[in-house]
Amino acid sequence: MTREEKGNIIDELAEKLANTGFFYLTDASGLTVAEVNAFRGLCFEKGIEYRVAKNTLIKKALEKQEADFSELDTALTGFSGILFSPDSGNLPAKIIRQFHKTDKAQRPKLKAASIDSELFIGEEHLNALSELKSKNELIGEIIGLLQSPTTNVMSALLSGKSKLSGIVKTLSERE
Repeated sequence: MTREEKGNIIDELAEKLANTGFFYLTDASGLTVAEVNAFRGLCFEKGIEYRVAKNTLIKKALEKQEADFSELDTALTGFSGILFSPDSGNLPAKIIRQFHKTDKAQRPKLKAASIDSELFIGEEHLNALSELKSKNELIGEIIGLLQSPTTNVMSALLSGKSKLSGIVKTLSERE
């Protein structure tokens, strides 16, 4: 690979990293070509991009970012793949967990993840990352919580209106 080609790959990765708030680094060593293709297909179905790149190229692309990703140097060893998620911080973790169900060796392994520049290093974070709620899910929950007191007051008022009219009707019929 020529210097120019390496420079192009670094620039592409740096642009992806800058434009994507969520990315995951995986170790897919030991996967066969068919398994890697199956994993890529699963990622593609969910709208996630999966790329394999040399660790040195990934490091150089990370160095071009505004955020400090120097902690990821320890994770960038062996066979590295990178998952880019444009919208959801938990979707790549869910895909990895889903693929683990079909792979007895639990591969690919999670090396690290960056969620809005917050770093999670190690496989032990996979379950927590897969259970993260997306921004839209959190907004929906907040709106639901804000609406529930109003809904309760309105239903109490509406049920009280029918009770009150029933009482008045009963009293008027007695006379």
